Amino acid sequence: MLELPDGRVIGIEVKATSSPAPADLRGLRFLQERLGARFVASVLRTLAPDAFRFGDGLYAPPVSALWQSHLPVR
Repeated sequence: MLELPDGRVIGIEVKATSSPAPADLRGLRFLQERLGARFVASVLRTLAPDAFRFGDGLYAPPVSALWQSHLPVR
């Protein structure tokens, strides 16, 4: 969890999966529900080769994207 100086929160989680599924965001969704408007986004890092979007503010870019300058999202 990353809390910004203005109180907004970004959730970050890492999973050892190459095929992220909506269930993998269970903890991040819980955080989103609890924090409401303070929750601005979540990032689920995975071993998948592609990035995914699982809804409003719920993203799953691969760990490899840390070393890339840009990344297309499916």
